Amino acid sequence: MSSLLQLTDTQISTWVATFMLPLFRIGTLLMVMPVFGTSLVPRRIRLYFALAITVVIAPGLPPMPPVNALDLSALLLIAEQILVGAILGFSLLLFFQAFVVAGQIVAIQMGMGFASMVDPTNGVSVAVIGQFFTMLVTLMFLAMNGHLVVFEVLTESFTTLPVGSGLMVNHFWELAGKLGWVLGAALLLVLPAITALLVVNIAFGVMTRAAPQLNIFSIGFPLTLVLGLFIVWVGLADIVNQYQPLATEALQFLRELAKAR
Repeated sequence: MSSLLQLTDTQISTWVATFMLPLFRIGTLLMVMPVFGTSLVPRRIRLYFALAITVVIAPGLPPMPPVNALDLSALLLIAEQILVGAILGFSLLLFFQAFVVAGQIVAIQMGMGFASMVDPTNGVSVAVIGQFFTMLVTLMFLAMNGHLVVFEVLTESFTTLPVGSGLMVNHFWELAGKLGWVLGAALLLVLPAITALLVVNIAFGVMTRAAPQLNIFSIGFPLTLVLGLFIVWVGLADIVNQYQPLATEALQFLRELAKAR
């Protein structure tokens, strides 16, 4: 009778490290990043997708450090991979939130702040304009293969940020500084609409002073609402030119975090 296949502890640790450590980084990124990390995608599907990506890219990754499942160092390595995946995913989430904030600002300026709906991706109530911008940027992100760039950077991160290097901890301040970029990008997106609505409100103010007998509330509110929708519709003609520089900056920031080429 042939002897059974015998595996040593070193071989088992090598196999576990080869697949499990990349899985934690990839799985955390898919749980946090937009599009795939929303509640619309079931957790089981995200887990299967993370397993599939891990199996595909694992043979081409650099050698992983040996892992002892009962050692504290294994838990530290797992925590490091979760941290790396969370930071990379959160940097992309900031890019999408810039459009959400832009929609909120426009909705408040045009008087549609009360018109809210439940966002199925986050489970909170947001303005309808903000939800529309979220769906629009999601479709453009997928149409322009932004998700492929993310997976490319993720694969390169295992070379530029090797497992056990601890380099990602230094990027917390860079990510915190990016929070101000979200507000600035949102203001740039809606600056033409805000300016146009400000001119409309000034015109209503002049009308009120010229003809005090006019009921400005019954006239101004629906007119501001209609003009606001028209301004948003006109602004969508240039949405691609506004999206491209912001998406380029966001993906470049993702590359800088991962120290990718």
